[in-house]
Amino acid sequence: MPNERLRAVMEAGGWTHAALAEATGVDPKSVERWVDLGRTPRRATALEAAEALGEDVHALWPELRQARAARAVSPELVALYGQRADLPVSVFVDLLSQARKRIDVLVYAAVFLHQAYPRLNDLLRERAGDGCTVRIAVGDADDPNVRQRGREEKFGHGIESRCRLALLHYRPLADVPGIELRTHGTTLYNSLYRADDQMLVNAHVWGVNAYGAPVWHLRRHGDGGMFDTCAGSFDAVWESARPVES
Repeated sequence: MPNERLRAVMEAGGWTHAALAEATGVDPKSVERWVDLGRTPRRATALEAAEALGEDVHALWPELRQARAARAVSPELVALYGQRADLPVSVFVDLLSQARKRIDVLVYAAVFLHQAYPRLNDLLRERAGDGCTVRIAVGDADDPNVRQRGREEKFGHGIESRCRLALLHYRPLADVPGIELRTHGTTLYNSLYRADDQMLVNAHVWGVNAYGAPVWHLRRHGDGGMFDTCAGSFDAVWESARPVES
């Protein structure tokens, strides 16, 4: 099977077989076999190639994971953080900045993004201006599910006010071509931040605010994996969400 991920990364960076071969000290035919036949290079060579391409070696060749880990860990899992507070906002910003085709954001509020990075709306406008489809779904402050989440987190009306604040932050984007803004009242099990084939998944734990709950960094690897499961969840919520007028 061809290594489509490697092919895409090379094309995005303007890498030829010959250029990557020179960077890793192998024959161009070897690189061609990596791409077209799905051959896996030796670990040391793979690490050199991944460093040259600016990619995670396991994203390019998941089979290079240690055998024991490969049986237990999905190749789509790039990183696991114990709580969202462990991630600097730059991780979210860098992820969204890399998007070329699609940005999807599903949250109740996530006002920490605008508070820590006031240029978030400008970034989203820039991505949309470059042809990226942007879909943002925030919580409906008047929905019973949102209010229930507030009671579970013991924040009283805090979650409702944060949903209203989030809507105020995003509302200026409602009339921007390429950007859609909606509100939803679903029971939110995970907050999702998608940029093309990467996604940050902030789990929700009963009684715990989102900043104290784990975050998975996923990178899509074929059909039907964890990434597609989460992406499908976003699409289902989006269909039931209500558009916000400018």
